[in-house]
Amino acid sequence: MQNLVTFARRASFLPTLLACVALFILMVMTFFDVILRSVFNSPIEAATELTRILMAILVFSVLPMISAGKGQIAVDLTDGLFARLRLSRARDAIVYLASGIMLIWPIQRVWILSERARDYGDVTEYLSIPVFYIGWFIAFFTAIAAVAMVITGLLHIFAPHTLTEQSQ
Repeated sequence: MQNLVTFARRASFLPTLLACVALFILMVMTFFDVILRSVFNSPIEAATELTRILMAILVFSVLPMISAGKGQIAVDLTDGLFARLRLSRARDAIVYLASGIMLIWPIQRVWILSERARDYGDVTEYLSIPVFYIGWFIAFFTAIAAVAMVITGLLHIFAPHTLTEQSQ
């Protein structure tokens, strides 16, 4: 089990690097777009579509790590109750498993929409980037997030000690 956790930590490096590169490109592009727009009255024409693509890359490449690593925003209204009843682990397992399973529907919908865009030959306005690549990217990383959440839910049930070691 420890080998699985070690592999997951090492595998998370590439999506994190991808998100960092996307964020850096987004920052540089926004800086130059503001300068060109303000000083020369000549904005970067493709800035809007590049921003959408880079934001999709940024958000969905880190989605598996955020989902499986307790990085999501949570409201702890019932934490005291579950802690007193010693049901926190069961609650977390159910939430992770249910959330991972529920992600199947958005994955299917994004995949269908991506295939439809591919069939129609949809491309972005300025750079003519095929839209289905972005949809495939979103579907793929959402699927990885779903698998990560199901595995995390199963770890909460069968090997909770690996999760406590992971957070240290």
